[in-house]
Amino acid sequence: MRHTIETIGRVVSPYTQKFGIARQPGLVPAAEVRIVLEPRFGADSVRGLETFGYIWLHFIFHGVLDEGWSPLVRPPRLGGKRKMGVFATRSPHRPNHLGLSLLKLEGIDCTNGVSIRCSGADLLDGTPVVDIKPYIPFVEAKPDAASGFAGEAPPLLDVVWQTGAVGLSDGLKRLIAQSVAQDPRPAYQDIPERIYVMEIAGLAVKFRINGRTAVILSAEAV
Repeated sequence: MRHTIETIGRVVSPYTQKFGIARQPGLVPAAEVRIVLEPRFGADSVRGLETFGYIWLHFIFHGVLDEGWSPLVRPPRLGGKRKMGVFATRSPHRPNHLGLSLLKLEGIDCTNGVSIRCSGADLLDGTPVVDIKPYIPFVEAKPDAASGFAGEAPPLLDVVWQTGAVGLSDGLKRLIAQSVAQDPRPAYQDIPERIYVMEIAGLAVKFRINGRTAVILSAEAV
């Protein structure tokens, strides 16, 4: 059986490549995005949404559509060495490439079309949005639920700026530091001398990781 899902909007995000995106929503609070709805969805479609603190965003992992899917994947939390069933993970390589993120709602602008501002995003720029729902704590918050092999949030790296970050706003510095602190490297890779490059908010950020410390070497316009 086939079903048709239409895009209702797209995400404008500082993350312009897959490498460096937070692996889960909420891990990088400084990652702010805008959800721009299609013109056919006016102010009436979001009436009352401003009274909620968080939203569920349903989207398409459009960056991996041509990579297919597999019934078994290697979760980063397991060091990339053990395989788990795709439905026991949040891998983007899924049969229908559908994603779900819980985002903090920062505001809604209906001045010229509908634009929804959110933070704590883990979304690639241009991500197609297929649905939005309000988060309801009394039915959806389960703090005592088992988290399987995912366990607790991984420890963050210590971030040191070798560059003076001249000309960067405080918000942009927070975004870069919080993103690098998540350790975006593949789980199997630990090469202290290697220089990694992450494109974010129009900048090419170069950094090196040694042990639990990440050193940002430069942040220059792409």
